Amino acid sequence: MNKRGLFFFLSILALTSFATGPVTAQTRPAKQDAAAPDKPFAEHFIALQLSDSDPKKERLVLSVASNLLKAYGPDKVAVEVVTFGPGVDLLRDTNEHRALVDSLVTQGVRFSVCGNTLDTIERDTGKRPAINPHAVEVQVGVGHLLDLTERGFTIVRP
Repeated sequence: MNKRGLFFFLSILALTSFATGPVTAQTRPAKQDAAAPDKPFAEHFIALQLSDSDPKKERLVLSVASNLLKAYGPDKVAVEVVTFGPGVDLLRDTNEHRALVDSLVTQGVRFSVCGNTLDTIERDTGKRPAINPHAVEVQVGVGHLLDLTERGFTIVRP
């Protein structure tokens, strides 16, 4: 190929590259796909940690979850509240915030309760606490937070 042909070829190549721009996929990382399979359009992944039994702290966590849904829309954000230690009180069947928890569940918020904490309460009191049926028991609350982090969630402790 002579100089003129080479120049012509490189000019066409440069123009087509400039016109089309780089080709990039607009998909979520595979870890995030696994993080919230029930939220296929989620762009934001937040896990709210609750390890306190203070009703004000419980209300704050629920308020943050609600505000995230309002800010991003329930389809664009995956929110999971992870409770362990004294924080499991939020998910007791008789908790004063039960109606709000149930409402958030209908909007797609997940609630996890630490199985180790429930085992400890049962061992100490002789009775396993009645937990909100919407809550999902995980073996280790803190370990679940670690798993969520590895799958693309940001951990927030309000």
